[in-house]
Parts: sequence; structure tokens; C-alpha cells
Amino acid sequence: MFKDYLIQNWALILILPAFAIVLKTTIFLDKKTVRRMYFLISTVFVLSVAVFTEFRLEALGVYPSLRVVLMSVRYSATPFITALIIYTLVKKQRKIVFIPAALLAVIDFISIFTGIVFSVNDDNEFKRGPLGLLPFIVSGIYFVILIYMLTKRSNKQMTEIVPIAFLGGSFASGLILPFVFGKDFSNIFCTTIAAALFVYFVFSILQLTKKDPLTGLLNRQAYYADVGYDPKSINALVSLDMNGLKTTNDTLGHAAGDEALLTLALCFLKAARRGQSVYRVGGDEFVIVCRHTSHSETIRLVERIRKYVADTKYSCSVGYVYSEDGTRPIDDLLKASDEMMYADKARYYETKRNIERITDETPEP
Repeated sequence: MFKDYLIQNWALILILPAFAIVLKTTIFLDKKTVRRMYFLISTVFVLSVAVFTEFRLEALGVYPSLRVVLMSVRYSATPFITALIIYTLVKKQRKIVFIPAALLAVIDFISIFTGIVFSVNDDNEFKRGPLGLLPFIVSGIYFVILIYMLTKRSNKQMTEIVPIAFLGGSFASGLILPFVFGKDFSNIFCTTIAAALFVYFVFSILQLTKKDPLTGLLNRQAYYADVGYDPKSINALVSLDMNGLKTTNDTLGHAAGDEALLTLALCFLKAARRGQSVYRVGGDEFVIVCRHTSHSETIRLVERIRKYVADTKYSCSVGYVYSEDGTRPIDDLLKASDEMMYADKARYYETKRNIERITDETPEP
């Protein structure tokens, strides 16, 4: 039996240790993310053992009760793994993402005794219950959320979209092909997911040299490299600068400052559309480079930024510049955009001082 498992899952056995080695040696990920990735690949391995054992029991025609328990594990594990991927890969994701997976696990456990999702009759034949498609539906919803979040929080560049598409295609095949090829494909589901995650992770590591490790935005080096490529397509820039970062760091600590920067970065990514790349070029300084963007869309971009930032407890100053024909040098665009941003910052602090002065002058009742 052990030999059969090795033969059937040899690719998985090669991928998971390689994954662990890369995680151990990388310097780009924080310890929390690495721990989550270790737990993720461990879960995939445990699932592979459960799936192999389940189908081996079916082939031997023995222990139908144990097979139903393993089936419950398999149907519960798939959405749980997808939720764990979301929790691991998407920044600032809360644990409530596991609630649907947990509810499904309860239903699958109940199905062991009721057959509402699946059952195995006395002839060891699988039967799908009234809620037989529920695990696939929940997994599909998780899959859509995962791809949406990764795409939404990416920098909208092909080097990021391609690995997301690969990951999405692999997950989609894991959900759809079992209906086409039956249990034969279910046997290699874990290998499919492990390979997809490993490829996505390697792509992500390669991109980290271009990314700011705190916010996930493109970094200063990427900015200078990107603006040198097809500069005539760049016809708008947006300059952004957080207000009060030093005060936050001095009074609440640098962890609070990091939280503020990450929150604003997510606002900027949420506001950006196709052809609009977001860069962190300094401590609290950001730039959005817009290619083939209309003047009206540039204004809407600024409006979206102000709207999303207003929903947080932080603030930032904004400036922008638009060049209709794209002939202005990048340095000139940045200078003009920065000038508007610094003027906006001056107004912010002037307003703040006026409010503080009025507050100080107001007599206490």
C-alpha cells in the first residue's frame, strides 16, 4: 500500500519538500506567512494520504464506514485549503474567511450519519445526497474570491497576472475535471494544487525584487525601470504622500506606522485600474503611473483615492498631472504632480493648525 502511494503521489512527494526548502531559504517573506505556508503544504500532504486511502478502500471493497469518514475529510479539506490560501496570500485577511469552510465541515460530518451530502451503501457504492454539490459550490466561491482578491491587490502587470491566471486555471481544473474524468482526476487533485501553488510562489519570489516588502506595491527600483519603458505611453502621474506618518511613528510606534502605510497602499491598489501602476518610492511617498489614460479617468482615479482613504482613519495628500500627447518628460510630469501634492499637504496642515487653534481658544464650560 505504501509503495502504491509513492508511485501515485511521487510528483507531490517531490514538490512538497522542494516547497519547504524554498520557504526555509527565502528572506523575502515574514515569519507569519512562512508558518502559514508550512501549514498549508502539510495540509495538502495529509489530504493526499486521506484521498489515497479512501480510493484504496473503495477498490478493495472494505471498511465502508471508514471510507465515509475519509470522504468527509476530502470534501471538507478542499474549501478549507482554498480558504487557507486566501488567508496566507492576501494581506490583512481576517480569520472569518474560514467560517464557510467550517460550516461545510459540520455538514459533511453530519452526512456521515445522514447521507445528505454523500453516502456509501452496503455494496460500497458512492451515492451523492441532496446537498452533494455543496462542497463544489463552496470551493468554487472560495476560488472566485481568491482570484478576485489576488487580481485586485496586484499591480495589474502581466508579470503578476500570468501566475494568478495559472493558479486560477489549476484550481478550476481541480473543481471541474473530476466531473469529466471522475475519481481518476480526484486522485491527482493534491498534486495539481501543490504544483500550482509552487509555481505561483516561485513567480512571486522572482517578483519580490521589484516589490516593496511592507505594502506589496512596486518599489522605487521598479518605478525607474518601468518609466523608462515606452515613456510616450505615460500621459498622467499621481503623487501621494501620507499625512502625519512621523507623528504616528513617534506616538504609537513604528508598527502602527507600518499598519497605516499598508492600509493606504491597499486603498491605492483598490482605486487603480488597468494601465495604472502603483509604486512606493519613499517612506511615505507613492506614485501612480498612468498609461493611455484619459484626463477624465485621471480625475476619477484621484476621486476614488480620496473616497477610499476617507473610509480609513488616515489621510494623504494628492497631486496629479496630465499630458494629453504624452510628450512631456517623466521628470517634468513628476515635478508638476509633486508640486500639486505639496500644495495639498500645505492646505491640510494649515487647516489642522486652524482647528487646533480654535479648539485651544474655546473656553471650557
